[in-house]
Amino acid sequence: MTARQLPLLIPNEPLLDEARFLSADSNAAARTWLDRTDMWPDRRLALWGDADHGKTHLARIWATRHGAAWFDGPDLSGLPAVTGHSHVAVDDAVQADPHALLHLLNTARDLGRTVLLTGRTAPGRWPVTVPDLVSRLRAITAVEISAPDDDMLRALLLRWLTDQRLFADESLHDWIMTRLPRSPAVLRAAVLRLDHDALISRKRLVTPAMLRTALADDPALFSRGEPSG
Repeated sequence: MTARQLPLLIPNEPLLDEARFLSADSNAAARTWLDRTDMWPDRRLALWGDADHGKTHLARIWATRHGAAWFDGPDLSGLPAVTGHSHVAVDDAVQADPHALLHLLNTARDLGRTVLLTGRTAPGRWPVTVPDLVSRLRAITAVEISAPDDDMLRALLLRWLTDQRLFADESLHDWIMTRLPRSPAVLRAAVLRLDHDALISRKRLVTPAMLRTALADDPALFSRGEPSG
């Protein structure tokens, strides 16, 4: 008898377009700044906030609107070229090679290019040791995307369940929202666990039993209780 092969835990790639973005008070300041690119001090802006707060999504929308060059921070190295674009975006810029990021900022300044950075903390708090880069990062206007409220979290939960083609009764939405920490990253992790269990069982309808099974490996996520049924 052959062992059953378990599926890999791979989320569907989200579409980071303007139509799918969820506007809320938590991202209002960031949206206002992105609508006023010509007013950025020194042509630079940084968006910062915790995981799944919408930094990358907003940066993608801005980059699409302006035809900006796009760089993923962990891949930024060497002497990145920005000459062919009037706008540049670096996502997760804290992970970039510091000398490459300094070169990009200097080149963009000399050519009059606009630069948008994203990170989980404000650039002035990044663990950078290159003195010239430290001074430039501290001078960048930084806008926080704050934690979403409950309405936003519920909308995100429904979006992620739909993205993974999972279906759950609204009462289970309520149960998840009541007992999981108020964190988009935790909700997203919970949905991925449910998707993993659904792939094994070949059932896309989320049940209370599936919730218990899929999340049993990390009971610390829960504050109290179990779903009935």
